[in-house]
Amino acid sequence: YVCLSTMSHLQSRFAGRVETVINPARKSPWFTRVTRYGHRQQCNFQGYNYGPERSAVLASANGPTTSARNGAVLDKSAGRMSYKPLSYGEMVNDAVESVMSAIGDGLKWLEVEFPALPTNVDGYKGSSDLFIDSNTQLALAGAKRVAARGRKVHIVLPDGGEYTRTCRIFKNSIQLADGVTFGHLKEWNPPNPLSALLGSGAPSSKEAGEQADTYIFINATCIELLNVRAYVEKMVGSEGQHKVFILWNMELDTLRGDLGLPAFPSKDMHYQFLSRVRPVFYLRPRDYSKSVPAPPFIVNYSGALFREYPGPWQVMLKQDGGEYACIAEDRARYNLGEVKEELTVAMGLATEAEGSAMQFLRRGYKTSTWYEDDYDLEQSHEWRL
Repeated sequence: YVCLSTMSHLQSRFAGRVETVINPARKSPWFTRVTRYGHRQQCNFQGYNYGPERSAVLASANGPTTSARNGAVLDKSAGRMSYKPLSYGEMVNDAVESVMSAIGDGLKWLEVEFPALPTNVDGYKGSSDLFIDSNTQLALAGAKRVAARGRKVHIVLPDGGEYTRTCRIFKNSIQLADGVTFGHLKEWNPPNPLSALLGSGAPSSKEAGEQADTYIFINATCIELLNVRAYVEKMVGSEGQHKVFILWNMELDTLRGDLGLPAFPSKDMHYQFLSRVRPVFYLRPRDYSKSVPAPPFIVNYSGALFREYPGPWQVMLKQDGGEYACIAEDRARYNLGEVKEELTVAMGLATEAEGSAMQFLRRGYKTSTWYEDDYDLEQSHEWRL
């Protein structure tokens, strides 16, 4: 039943005839229309009750445009019909293209987010050398591509110890990377006299940091966000209006969840700093399951929240072949509760009556996080666009 329902939904979404896809739980003024040739159009759904908050966000977003055919992006502002990167190199290329498009549009504070490891492990582990090294290699690959466009890229690590370790492990790769340098968040501090005695061997990175115009921050923890903010504000204050700052695979949603807890930065870190960062390439896979009263009794399904600047935010349903197919899109960011709801509807698993007790029990009382709800406290809404 579920397979037939999913197939029917996707056929009506992508084939044959014009189809309007609207999830009633999603209070958005945008709906998706797909023609028989696979062209997507986004239209303003006049009269739909979507509230003042989302209206304000959408008012500053780019207007809708058209054209994407069979997953191949002709106009990236229209988004993708499907997405299946064949390698991490392809995903890095897509991320860099989005970064360069955003820079061309005058954006300076950017976020790139996609899984750094080809595993089912979800969530950043600060002590995982495997994650750290993989993310460093991906950031270096992206930095080379950005530097090839004529920019001076400085990859910023959390501290001097991490910087020394990275210089030792990736020494040859760093030397061969033209236009790319490495540094750390504390490179402005006076050098530690003990480092010379211990023979750290890592060169000073302060001068390289001053000369760069593009900064890629990687592997920082929640507490180290304080240093990231101080670094960015220092560079902006020193005639750095032309400089670009990229938070690369830092899993900001996970870090935001720790803000406000004892011994962690306050929620002002999001309201005043992280809210100003525009996600330009974002792929966050999610796995879900639901029990049903008939075999197989447990239905597992996967999807992702996807965004490729300047395209819209898209909810993708993962197919058997590993391809992500677009089932919903919006110019404003979906929260995770909305992503799950869109995927559930697409799978034909939203069988509870609207407003019923069973629907309440399935969704729960709270379907969004504090930073998704605190719209009025944000100094900027860039992170929602």
